[in-house]
Amino acid sequence: MSQNLFIGSLAYSTTDDGLKAHFEQIGEVKSARVITDRESGRSKGFGFVEFADEANNQKAVDDLNGKELDGREINVSLARPKEDRPRRDNNGGNGGGSFRQRSW
Repeated sequence: MSQNLFIGSLAYSTTDDGLKAHFEQIGEVKSARVITDRESGRSKGFGFVEFADEANNQKAVDDLNGKELDGREINVSLARPKEDRPRRDNNGGNGGGSFRQRSW
């Protein structure tokens, strides 16, 4: 599995295409994705970039970390591996309702 870059502090207006174009100044980008909220579709302010050549990862961190993209200074770092974690259900363990069950 190839190493991705984590891009933080993205402007809410940044798109996948804008992110890709910004990182192509370093080298060929295999994928660029801005993470969005599932329900509203609005950017969560971070994303991931994957280069065709992993040697470009460190160059991107060195050259683009702290630089401006769409009016915001972005944070560029190596992404941590995705952890296996249980799927979150929205029932919070209390039966799913917003009311407590009465015990009497």
